[in-house]
Amino acid sequence: MTKLREALSDTDPASELVRARVLREMPPRRKVELVEDANRTSRVLALAGIRARHPELSTERQQRMLMDLVLGEDLAEQVYGSGSDPTAR
Repeated sequence: MTKLREALSDTDPASELVRARVLREMPPRRKVELVEDANRTSRVLALAGIRARHPELSTERQQRMLMDLVLGEDLAEQVYGSGSDPTAR
């Protein structure tokens, strides 16, 4: 572990060794599942934040704002058409 990572980590070094070993031994498919779960969780949290900040917007508009975050506004516009204005209802 690098010194910077050590300084920023709140994980006990022995626990970090166990975590590293478990990840090394984990089948690739399980690693993909963990990444998929993390991505799904981040989208749920991002959408919750959008809903909290913009409760006046329709569900469709909130979803589009999420896609603007996930894909970037330019790609979201290419995929879903115009509609990136966050004040649109």
